[in-house]
Amino acid sequence: MSTHPSAEPVRAMLVLGTRPEAIKLAPVARAMATGSQFEPVVVTTGQHREMLQQMLDLLRVDVRIALDVMRSRQQLSDLTARLVRELGEVLRAQRPDLVVVQGDTTTALAGALAAFYEKIPVAHVEAGLRTGVLDNPFPEELNRCLISRIARWHFAPTPAAARHLTDEGVAEEQVFTTGNTVIDNLLWVLAEGTGSSAFRTGGRRILVTLHRRENQGERMRGMGRALTRLAGRGDVEIVLPLHKSPAVRDSLLPELDGHDGISLVEPLGYLDFAATLAECDLVLTDSGGVQEEAPSLSKPALVLRTTTERPEAVEAGAARLIGTDPESIVTWANRLLDDPVEYRAMAGAGNPFGDGMATARILAQLAEDFAADVPVGLTASGPYSTA
Repeated sequence: MSTHPSAEPVRAMLVLGTRPEAIKLAPVARAMATGSQFEPVVVTTGQHREMLQQMLDLLRVDVRIALDVMRSRQQLSDLTARLVRELGEVLRAQRPDLVVVQGDTTTALAGALAAFYEKIPVAHVEAGLRTGVLDNPFPEELNRCLISRIARWHFAPTPAAARHLTDEGVAEEQVFTTGNTVIDNLLWVLAEGTGSSAFRTGGRRILVTLHRRENQGERMRGMGRALTRLAGRGDVEIVLPLHKSPAVRDSLLPELDGHDGISLVEPLGYLDFAATLAECDLVLTDSGGVQEEAPSLSKPALVLRTTTERPEAVEAGAARLIGTDPESIVTWANRLLDDPVEYRAMAGAGNPFGDGMATARILAQLAEDFAADVPVGLTASGPYSTA
């Protein structure tokens, strides 16, 4: 453990590799870059390489180091091993004061693990999300549980997420309820006003996002068939940005390509996605981040999963966890499209994920701890203390 010289800016390495990580760490990187207390070193792993760089440019995030870890159809074990090895080399060369990871991706886990091996403390943004089912979502639930055994700072988006951590034995003084940085970024992007919606007609507008590993294959093909039934109403326009994953495309393209009322588009840049979300009437998604963004814009969300680590939206009434059965998807979508009372109840339920000030709370806590006359080590206290 070491005490950071108070006169020097804190050298913070932000590790990201996927689009959701970029979206949620962008406000942290921007705020660090505009002040004098931090020196951000942004490292991209390229886990979503094609989606990432243009979006980071639009979000005004400067990348210091770009890795290239992806190989066609590589196994998770190969990806994880390559990430830990290459991030370890970067850490040894850069020697940051702390490493910041976000969420529950393989990049986040590898970043935390590599930092632990180099004895560099870890800040975990969006900590404490849990489904309670270790392999659902896969591998994200295990990833976030493991990161919580490594992290020194746990920035939980909601009180419920914070309680998960303290219930698991994380010391209360390491857990901070901040709100979610995705709201910070969404409000910033909409204020910029530079995105373009992908909707083209005047029909009822449904935005769909599908990508989760546990949904790929026959389950996702069934979802595709449900979407064709919805499109058959004749009064809807369904926009589905197709994830780059070959497994997702293999599942959805045979079911949806060329179908009237369904627009399959390439992945939208974040500014365009935000504009599309703002213009839609209904969201169908298996994404975690979209469950947070939709309530911010008063958009009812049907969650196409059997579990969610974001129950706050469901508990608030802004989202419904409806599973993956095609009949359930069709029934619930039709219900919201045809019942104005039920629709207004979900649209007006409010947003439990924050007020747009999460980034300020995160940086204030980090600055306070590094300025204090105490050592900043891997962990503060609790069952895995290094003190």
